[in-house]
Amino acid sequence: MSDLAVHLGGHHRSFDEVLALVQRAEALGYRAAYVDGDVSIVPSRGDGPVLDGWTATVALLARTSRIEIGSIRLVHHWNVARLAQAVATAECVAPGRLRFLASIGGQPADRRFGFALPPVSERIAWLDEWLDALRRLWAGERVTVHGRYLSLDEALVRPLPRGGRMPIEVGGAGARLPQVVARHADRWDLNIPPVARLVREATSQLAAACRAIDRDPASIGRSMWLFARPGRPAGDASVAAEFRRWHPWFRSLPDADLGEAI
Repeated sequence: MSDLAVHLGGHHRSFDEVLALVQRAEALGYRAAYVDGDVSIVPSRGDGPVLDGWTATVALLARTSRIEIGSIRLVHHWNVARLAQAVATAECVAPGRLRFLASIGGQPADRRFGFALPPVSERIAWLDEWLDALRRLWAGERVTVHGRYLSLDEALVRPLPRGGRMPIEVGGAGARLPQVVARHADRWDLNIPPVARLVREATSQLAAACRAIDRDPASIGRSMWLFARPGRPAGDASVAAEFRRWHPWFRSLPDADLGEAI
Protein backbone atom coordinates (compact mmCIF):
# COMPACT_ATOMS: atom_id res chain seq x y z
CA MET A 1 0.00 0.00 0.00
CA SER A 2 1.42 3.39 -0.99
CA ASP A 3 1.68 6.47 1.23
CA LEU A 4 -0.14 8.56 -1.36
CA ALA A 5 -3.39 10.27 -0.50
CA VAL A 6 -5.83 12.09 -2.74
CA HIS A 7 -7.87 15.17 -1.88
CA LEU A 8 -11.30 15.62 -3.43
CA GLY A 9 -13.21 18.89 -3.24
CA GLY A 10 -16.38 17.33 -1.86
CA HIS A 11 -18.28 20.61 -1.75
CA HIS A 12 -18.08 20.86 -5.53
CA ARG A 13 -19.33 17.37 -6.34
CA SER A 14 -22.35 15.26 -5.52
CA PHE A 15 -21.95 12.54 -2.90
CA ASP A 16 -22.28 9.85 -5.58
CA GLU A 17 -19.35 11.41 -7.47
CA VAL A 18 -17.24 11.64 -4.34
CA LEU A 19 -18.04 8.06 -3.38
CA ALA A 20 -17.10 6.76 -6.83
CA LEU A 21 -13.79 8.64 -6.75
CA VAL A 22 -12.93 7.42 -3.24
CA GLN A 23 -13.77 3.83 -4.15
CA ARG A 24 -11.58 4.19 -7.26
CA ALA A 25 -8.72 5.53 -5.11
CA GLU A 26 -9.14 2.56 -2.77
CA ALA A 27 -8.98 0.13 -5.71
CA LEU A 28 -5.80 1.82 -6.97
CA GLY A 29 -4.08 1.39 -3.61
CA TYR A 30 -4.13 4.93 -2.25
CA ARG A 31 -3.55 5.06 1.49
CA ALA A 32 -6.08 7.82 2.22
CA ALA A 33 -8.65 10.12 0.70
CA TYR A 34 -9.50 13.56 2.06
CA VAL A 35 -12.77 15.35 1.43
CA ASP A 36 -13.71 18.88 2.34
CA GLY A 37 -14.53 19.24 6.01
CA ASP A 38 -16.42 21.71 8.17
CA VAL A 39 -18.29 24.33 6.22
CA SER A 40 -21.29 26.58 6.59
CA ILE A 41 -21.79 27.80 3.03
CA VAL A 42 -19.58 28.20 -0.02
CA PRO A 43 -20.42 31.54 -1.66
CA SER A 44 -19.04 30.47 -5.04
CA ARG A 45 -21.60 27.64 -5.15
CA GLY A 46 -24.51 30.06 -5.34
CA ASP A 47 -27.65 27.99 -4.78
CA GLY A 48 -25.80 24.75 -5.50
CA PRO A 49 -25.70 21.99 -2.88
CA VAL A 50 -22.89 22.00 -0.33
CA LEU A 51 -22.10 18.68 1.32
CA ASP A 52 -21.62 18.59 5.08
CA GLY A 53 -18.06 17.35 5.50
CA TRP A 54 -18.57 15.30 8.65
CA THR A 55 -21.61 13.45 7.30
CA ALA A 56 -19.73 12.71 4.08
CA THR A 57 -16.70 11.48 6.03
CA VAL A 58 -18.65 8.96 8.10
CA ALA A 59 -20.66 7.81 5.07
CA LEU A 60 -17.45 7.20 3.12
CA LEU A 61 -15.99 5.21 6.00
CA ALA A 62 -19.10 3.02 5.97
CA ARG A 63 -19.00 2.52 2.18
CA THR A 64 -15.32 1.54 1.90
CA SER A 65 -13.26 -1.22 3.47
CA ARG A 66 -9.57 -0.25 3.62
CA ILE A 67 -8.84 3.33 2.62
CA GLU A 68 -8.43 5.94 5.36
CA ILE A 69 -10.73 8.97 5.21
CA GLY A 70 -9.92 12.45 6.45
CA SER A 71 -11.64 15.82 6.50
CA ILE A 72 -10.70 18.98 8.29
CA ARG A 73 -12.28 19.88 11.64
CA LEU A 74 -12.31 23.58 12.41
CA VAL A 75 -11.95 24.90 15.91
CA HIS A 76 -14.83 27.39 15.72
CA HIS A 77 -17.34 24.81 14.42
CA TRP A 78 -17.21 22.41 17.35
CA ASN A 79 -17.75 22.09 21.06
CA VAL A 80 -14.67 20.08 21.94
CA ALA A 81 -16.47 17.42 24.01
CA ARG A 82 -19.06 16.86 21.28
CA LEU A 83 -16.28 16.50 18.74
CA ALA A 84 -14.41 14.04 20.95
CA GLN A 85 -17.55 11.91 21.17
CA ALA A 86 -18.28 12.17 17.42
CA VAL A 87 -14.75 11.08 16.49
CA ALA A 88 -14.80 8.18 18.96
CA THR A 89 -18.14 7.09 17.51
CA ALA A 90 -16.74 7.20 13.97
CA GLU A 91 -13.92 4.95 15.17
CA CYS A 92 -16.59 2.37 16.04
CA VAL A 93 -17.80 2.52 12.42
CA ALA A 94 -14.36 1.96 10.87
CA PRO A 95 -11.63 1.29 13.44
CA GLY A 96 -8.29 2.77 12.52
CA ARG A 97 -9.46 4.40 9.28
CA LEU A 98 -10.45 7.92 10.37
CA ARG A 99 -7.79 10.56 9.86
CA PHE A 100 -8.39 13.35 12.34
CA LEU A 101 -7.20 16.67 10.93
CA ALA A 102 -7.73 19.96 12.75
CA SER A 103 -7.02 23.58 11.95
CA ILE A 104 -8.25 27.12 12.47
CA GLY A 105 -10.23 27.83 9.29
CA GLY A 106 -10.56 31.16 7.57
CA GLN A 107 -13.86 31.37 5.69
CA PRO A 108 -15.65 34.66 6.47
CA ALA A 109 -18.91 33.13 5.21
CA ASP A 110 -18.97 31.01 8.40
CA ARG A 111 -20.25 34.08 10.22
CA ARG A 112 -23.54 33.69 8.33
CA PHE A 113 -24.17 30.53 10.39
CA GLY A 114 -23.36 32.33 13.62
CA PHE A 115 -19.84 30.91 13.99
CA ALA A 116 -17.36 33.19 15.68
CA LEU A 117 -14.33 33.94 13.53
CA PRO A 118 -11.84 35.88 15.65
CA PRO A 119 -8.41 36.95 14.36
CA VAL A 120 -5.89 34.29 13.34
CA SER A 121 -3.80 34.66 16.51
CA GLU A 122 -6.86 33.97 18.68
CA ARG A 123 -7.91 30.96 16.61
CA ILE A 124 -4.42 29.49 17.00
CA ALA A 125 -4.60 29.92 20.79
CA TRP A 126 -8.11 28.42 20.71
CA LEU A 127 -6.85 25.39 18.76
CA ASP A 128 -4.05 24.88 21.29
CA GLU A 129 -6.49 24.86 24.23
CA TRP A 130 -8.97 22.72 22.27
CA LEU A 131 -6.47 19.99 21.34
CA ASP A 132 -5.22 19.74 24.92
CA ALA A 133 -8.77 19.08 26.16
CA LEU A 134 -9.43 16.68 23.28
CA ARG A 135 -6.47 14.48 24.22
CA ARG A 136 -7.63 14.33 27.83
CA LEU A 137 -11.21 13.43 26.86
CA TRP A 138 -10.02 10.62 24.59
CA ALA A 139 -7.84 9.33 27.42
CA GLY A 140 -11.02 8.82 29.45
CA GLU A 141 -10.51 11.69 31.89
CA ARG A 142 -13.36 13.63 33.45
CA VAL A 143 -12.38 17.08 32.22
CA THR A 144 -13.08 20.44 33.81
CA VAL A 145 -11.71 23.48 31.98
CA HIS A 146 -12.52 27.14 32.41
CA GLY A 147 -10.09 28.64 29.98
CA ARG A 148 -10.03 31.55 27.63
CA TYR A 149 -11.92 29.65 24.92
CA LEU A 150 -13.29 26.48 26.53
CA SER A 151 -15.68 25.84 29.39
CA LEU A 152 -16.24 22.23 30.46
CA ASP A 153 -17.60 20.92 33.75
CA GLU A 154 -16.61 17.31 34.38
CA ALA A 155 -17.05 16.43 30.70
CA LEU A 156 -16.78 12.69 30.10
CA VAL A 157 -16.76 10.96 26.72
CA ARG A 158 -17.86 7.42 25.96
CA PRO A 159 -17.04 5.45 23.86
CA LEU A 160 -13.29 5.95 23.85
CA PRO A 161 -10.98 5.39 20.90
CA ARG A 162 -8.83 2.30 21.09
CA GLY A 163 -5.92 2.79 23.47
CA GLY A 164 -7.35 6.09 24.67
CA ARG A 165 -5.89 8.20 21.87
CA MET A 166 -6.27 9.16 18.23
CA PRO A 167 -3.48 10.37 15.94
CA ILE A 168 -3.86 14.10 15.42
CA GLU A 169 -2.99 15.93 12.23
CA VAL A 170 -2.70 19.70 12.38
CA GLY A 171 -2.99 21.63 9.15
CA GLY A 172 -1.56 25.06 8.44
CA ALA A 173 1.57 27.14 8.52
CA GLY A 174 2.76 30.52 9.71
CA ALA A 175 4.82 31.99 12.50
CA ARG A 176 2.81 30.64 15.47
CA LEU A 177 1.08 27.49 14.28
CA PRO A 178 4.26 25.35 14.42
CA GLN A 179 4.14 25.76 18.22
CA VAL A 180 0.73 24.05 18.26
CA VAL A 181 2.05 21.36 15.91
CA ALA A 182 5.02 20.73 18.20
CA ARG A 183 2.77 20.40 21.25
CA HIS A 184 -0.01 18.25 19.85
CA ALA A 185 0.51 16.78 16.39
CA ASP A 186 1.42 13.31 15.24
CA ARG A 187 1.40 14.61 11.67
CA TRP A 188 1.80 18.09 10.23
CA ASP A 189 -0.10 18.93 7.06
CA LEU A 190 1.91 21.81 5.58
CA ASN A 191 -0.59 24.15 4.04
CA ILE A 192 2.01 25.91 1.89
CA PRO A 193 2.85 25.81 -1.83
CA PRO A 194 5.32 23.03 -2.71
CA VAL A 195 8.25 25.41 -3.18
CA ALA A 196 11.59 24.27 -1.73
CA ARG A 197 12.54 27.52 0.01
CA LEU A 198 9.11 27.79 1.65
CA VAL A 199 9.30 24.19 2.86
CA ARG A 200 12.77 24.84 4.32
CA GLU A 201 11.50 27.93 6.15
CA ALA A 202 8.49 26.08 7.58
CA THR A 203 10.63 23.11 8.60
CA SER A 204 13.02 25.44 10.44
CA GLN A 205 10.09 27.03 12.29
CA LEU A 206 8.86 23.61 13.42
CA ALA A 207 12.35 22.56 14.48
CA ALA A 208 12.66 25.67 16.65
CA ALA A 209 9.23 25.06 18.20
CA CYS A 210 10.19 21.45 18.98
CA ARG A 211 13.51 22.47 20.56
CA ALA A 212 11.65 24.81 22.89
CA ILE A 213 9.72 21.87 24.40
CA ASP A 214 12.46 19.24 24.01
CA ARG A 215 10.65 17.25 21.31
CA ASP A 216 12.33 15.56 18.36
CA PRO A 217 10.86 17.11 15.17
CA ALA A 218 11.46 13.77 13.43
CA SER A 219 8.69 12.30 15.62
CA ILE A 220 6.14 14.36 13.67
CA GLY A 221 5.04 13.03 10.28
CA ARG A 222 4.69 15.43 7.36
CA SER A 223 2.29 15.69 4.47
CA MET A 224 1.83 18.21 1.69
CA TRP A 225 -0.76 18.77 -0.99
CA LEU A 226 0.49 18.68 -4.59
CA PHE A 227 -1.50 20.22 -7.42
CA ALA A 228 -1.80 17.80 -10.35
CA ARG A 229 -3.36 18.00 -13.79
CA PRO A 230 -2.39 14.66 -15.40
CA GLY A 231 -1.66 14.80 -19.11
CA ARG A 232 -1.24 18.58 -19.19
CA PRO A 233 2.22 20.09 -19.88
CA ALA A 234 3.72 22.19 -17.09
CA GLY A 235 4.01 25.15 -19.47
CA ASP A 236 0.28 25.20 -20.17
CA ALA A 237 -0.90 28.65 -19.09
CA SER A 238 -4.30 27.29 -18.13
CA VAL A 239 -2.67 25.08 -15.46
CA ALA A 240 -1.23 28.14 -13.72
CA ALA A 241 -4.60 29.87 -13.92
CA GLU A 242 -6.31 26.85 -12.35
CA PHE A 243 -3.75 26.75 -9.55
CA ARG A 244 -4.51 30.37 -8.74
CA ARG A 245 -8.25 29.71 -8.89
CA TRP A 246 -8.27 26.62 -6.65
CA HIS A 247 -5.67 27.87 -4.15
CA PRO A 248 -6.80 31.40 -3.28
CA TRP A 249 -5.03 31.11 0.08
CA PHE A 250 -1.74 31.05 -1.89
CA ARG A 251 -2.54 34.32 -3.65
CA SER A 252 0.66 35.91 -2.32
CA LEU A 253 2.87 33.35 -4.12
CA PRO A 254 5.03 35.30 -6.60
CA ASP A 255 4.77 34.40 -10.27
CA ALA A 256 8.47 33.53 -10.16
CA ASP A 257 7.69 30.60 -7.82
CA LEU A 258 4.58 29.43 -9.63
CA GLY A 259 6.43 27.11 -12.01
CA GLU A 260 7.88 25.13 -9.09
CA ALA A 261 4.49 24.90 -7.37
CA ILE A 262 2.75 23.31 -10.36
